[in-house]
Amino acid sequence: MIQSDYIQDYMEGNICFGCGKDNAEGLQIKSFWEDNFCLCHWNGHQPRYQGWKGLMNGGILATLIDCHTMGTAMSYAYRQEGRTYDSEPTYMYATGTMSIKYLKPTPIDKIITLKAEVLEANEKKTTIVCEAWVEGIKTAEAQVIAIRVVDSSKAHGNKEGFSLQR
Repeated sequence: MIQSDYIQDYMEGNICFGCGKDNAEGLQIKSFWEDNFCLCHWNGHQPRYQGWKGLMNGGILATLIDCHTMGTAMSYAYRQEGRTYDSEPTYMYATGTMSIKYLKPTPIDKIITLKAEVLEANEKKTTIVCEAWVEGIKTAEAQVIAIRVVDSSKAHGNKEGFSLQR
């Protein structure tokens, strides 16, 4: 077992552009818990993530929020069950809906902090609010519904453990 506080370190074979540790060209976010919030500090500092000069592209910010909240949902499910990330059943989540309000321009040359909180959760769906902060200024807020799409306890023989549920 990997000894890490970062949720994504336990997602073996993850090649997602936003959260995949196995995607060298991706954003490679790292999410962790602090009290009742799941946090991510991300340092883009690359011109390729710009929309306007010096400002983060809105799609990149949406990807950060999306991947951070999916990791939050997965981790929350394990935490509620008192389990480690390497235990069975394996859970994975996909975005059901995401509503983002862009409040202020997000600078590309500063550390972005994402702060997510679970509002409610059940076996299939988790509702999360997430805020993006840069140097004490909230630049975006989102409400995201995460849908559990993989529950390896219900995979019925599928080696990869995929069990689409709604």
